[in-house]
Amino acid sequence: MKINLKKNATTIAITLAAAGSIFAVASYNGSQMAQAGQPKTVQPPTAPTKIEQDLTITSLSQVAVLKAKTDNYQAQVVGYGETKPRFELELATEVAGRIELLTSEFETGMIVKKGTMLAKMDDTAYQQALAQAKADVTSAQLAFLEEQREGEQAKSEWKRSGIEGEPSSPLVLREPQLASARADLANAKAALDKAQQDLDDTVVRAPFDALIISRDIQPGSYVAVGQSVATLYSVDRVEIELPLSEQQWNNLPNSSTFEDWQVTVTDSYGENQWVAHVERTLQHVEQSTRQRSVIVAVDYPLEQDSPLYPGTFVKATLSGTQVNDLWELPASAISQQGDIWTVDDSGLLHKETASKQFERNDKVYVAPAFDTNEALVVMHPLSSFQEGMKVNPSEEG
Repeated sequence: MKINLKKNATTIAITLAAAGSIFAVASYNGSQMAQAGQPKTVQPPTAPTKIEQDLTITSLSQVAVLKAKTDNYQAQVVGYGETKPRFELELATEVAGRIELLTSEFETGMIVKKGTMLAKMDDTAYQQALAQAKADVTSAQLAFLEEQREGEQAKSEWKRSGIEGEPSSPLVLREPQLASARADLANAKAALDKAQQDLDDTVVRAPFDALIISRDIQPGSYVAVGQSVATLYSVDRVEIELPLSEQQWNNLPNSSTFEDWQVTVTDSYGENQWVAHVERTLQHVEQSTRQRSVIVAVDYPLEQDSPLYPGTFVKATLSGTQVNDLWELPASAISQQGDIWTVDDSGLLHKETASKQFERNDKVYVAPAFDTNEALVVMHPLSSFQEGMKVNPSEEG
C-alpha cells in the first residue's frame, strides 16, 4: 500500500513539472511576438572620432621618404680593374750554352736597371768563333785586293792589245771575279758581326728597368736558344684597363685631350690613393662585355709613398662632365629590382625604373621619375610594396 502511494506521488510531481515548462515557453513566445509587432528604431551612423582617425592612419604602413628636387651635379665615372705592368716579358736566351755565373742582382723581387748583367754563359766556343770570323775577314780582304790588282792588270793588257771596242766577255777584264771577291769580303764581315753578337749574347742583360718576377735558371744549367731564363715586369708605369658602359662614356669630359680627365686610384680597402692619368682609349667594343675600355696609368708606381704593386685590384674614379636636372638620392632608395618608389599627395605608392646616371660615395644620381622635378621618394623600398598601395609617409632629411 505504501509503495503505491510513493508511485502516485512521483507521477504527480512529474506532471506538475511538465506543465510548468509548457507555461514558461508559451509566455516567452508571446512576448517575442509582441515585440515583433512593434516598429524597429534605426540608429544613425556616427562620425569617427579623432582618436579613431589616428588609429586608422597608424594602421597604414609608415615609410620614410625624402623630398627629391632636381639640381645640377658634377658627374663621376667609377671603374674597377687590375694594375698591370706596361711590359711583361719572358726573357729568353739568344744563344745556347751552359750558365757559368748568376749575379747577385738576379733574384726574385729585385729591381734592376736597363743593361744590368743578370747571368753569363761559358763563352769559349763563341770566342773561338769570333777569332775564326776575324781570320776569314782578313783572308777575304786579301783575296779582294789581289783580285783588284788582277783586274787592273787585265785592263792594262787590253789597252795595249790595240783592239777596238769592248771585250766580248766581262771575264776578260775580270769584272765577275772582282765582284765575287767583294761579296766574299762583305759576307766575312757580316759573319764577324754575327760572331761578335753571339759572344755578347752569352751575357744576359735586362732589356729595360725591370722588376724580376721569376728566375728560371741555376748555375750550371744548360740553356737552348730561345729558352726562358726569367720573367720581368717594367717599372716605369702600371696600367689599368677600365671597361665602361655607354652611359659612363657619355658622362666623361668632352675634351679631345686627356689632360682634362682627372683620375684618382684607390685600393680595395680605400686606405691608399694615387694620382693617375688617362693613357689612351681602346677603339673597339669587347665582345664578351659589349663595353669599351679606357686605359689609365700611374707612373713609377713602386716609387710612390705607398707603392702600387702590379696585380693590385683597384678602383679608379674619373671626374666627368656636369649633368643637369638630376635627383640626388641615397643608394638605398633604389630597390633590388632597380626601381624608384614615390608617394603622391594621396599617400599612394608609384614606381618607375631608375634611370641612374652615376654614383658618388653613398649617393646615386638619377633622372627624375614621372617627368616631375620634385617628389617624395621612399628611402627604403620593401619587396611587399604594390602599385597604388596606401602608406603613411614620414619625411626625413
